Amino acid sequence: MSRRELDLIHHNPWEALRQFTAARIALGRTGASLPTTELLKFGLAHAQARDAVHQPFISEDLARPLAALGLRTITVNSAAPDRSTYLRRPDLGRKLSPQSHDQLSSWPEKQTDLLLVIGDGLSSKAVHRQALPMIVALLPYLRTLGLSLAPIVLAHQSRVALGDDAGECLQAKAVVMLIGERPGLSSPDSLGVYMTWGPNTRRLESERNCISNIRPEGLDYPQAAFKLAWLLEQAFQRRLSGVQLKDESDNPALQGRVSPMYLSDGINQGNHQ
Repeated sequence: MSRRELDLIHHNPWEALRQFTAARIALGRTGASLPTTELLKFGLAHAQARDAVHQPFISEDLARPLAALGLRTITVNSAAPDRSTYLRRPDLGRKLSPQSHDQLSSWPEKQTDLLLVIGDGLSSKAVHRQALPMIVALLPYLRTLGLSLAPIVLAHQSRVALGDDAGECLQAKAVVMLIGERPGLSSPDSLGVYMTWGPNTRRLESERNCISNIRPEGLDYPQAAFKLAWLLEQAFQRRLSGVQLKDESDNPALQGRVSPMYLSDGINQGNHQ
């Protein structure tokens, strides 16, 4: 870009703040338009977000490393038969296909404490990048809490509520859904985690707790695992979740078996799984 072209750009007074965030702030302007460089960056970010939505979920790529950790998996599908239908019919992504429903309902091992579901959601890229390290960070806490774990369900074409359907089939006391979040223009690979006590298909969105933006550039795995473990501990003590259960994991008066002291131990153990 020539010096003359640079002189045409009106810089935003917040420009110095861009070093602290990936958000699209202080972009400047040329006349009434964005500078060409920022317009090209926007086009790239939009393309990356679209790619994240349509990238196929290859559940085998998660099943293998989970098996190496000693964790069994079950692969299921939602009632949405393909990606196009999934995007147009969110309701179908919230429930299991008849075949998958029968598969889980007939599973011999039921009534465990916790079911983990990994679903592609709107960004399988997020699931492929973040789900495994998130689970590795979580495992030491689950051992400390003494929670029995059902086989991990890997769900294709899934929405958050599919976890309730799966949890009801396996009669789990609580379900945690790890799912790819709707891609943003600066975060196409962000993972969300939803925890529900007493999962069943009649649960409301207000009856879940959510931890979002899990990725190295956002909420990192150790912090996210600690928050989730704290919520699980409280859910099993109070037998509830959602708006009745506030995340007060930073309140020292409410520390239980999951504590800041154990957080450092959990990180060290998790990194050597």
